[in-house]
Amino acid sequence: MDDNLVKLYRCATVVKGGRRFSFGALVVAGDRKGRVGHGYGKANEVLPAIEKANKQARRKMVNVPLKGTTIPHRVIGHFGASRILLLPASEGTGVIAGAAARSVLELAGVKDVLTKVYGSTSPKNLVKATLDGLRQLRSRKQVEQLRGVSIGRLPGEVDDEPAEAVVATESWSSES
Repeated sequence: MDDNLVKLYRCATVVKGGRRFSFGALVVAGDRKGRVGHGYGKANEVLPAIEKANKQARRKMVNVPLKGTTIPHRVIGHFGASRILLLPASEGTGVIAGAAARSVLELAGVKDVLTKVYGSTSPKNLVKATLDGLRQLRSRKQVEQLRGVSIGRLPGEVDDEPAEAVVATESWSSES
């Protein structure tokens, strides 16, 4: 289990004797095999804040369906004023993302993905938006089970299942 400190926030409150500082830590934790979570901890010192955030991140883990080294399909994650577009990429592309989204994607085990952020670039919002996008992902098997149909393959599409097991149950007609 790995974790990554995305951002450390320093907050100050003004009291009679001057300023009193406290700290907030945004942490992402994951196993790089399809499980990832985030946490935000606050304390008067840096280390306790990071420990709280790390503990929370490990509690809030979610499973992410992966397709090889990338994600199964295109998705847009939303949180607050932040939107993040996650696009599957071919092997060898790498994680093309900013610091906040990169932490989430790498710790989830995604090695090849393209991203584009729209709206707010706040690290808190981007981490949550990225996790929202990853939660929306569905594997081919999950979609087949949800819809109760078998989805056929596109020509040239490669997957781990044997070719005999994949047969389209619905045929599309061109009637209007």
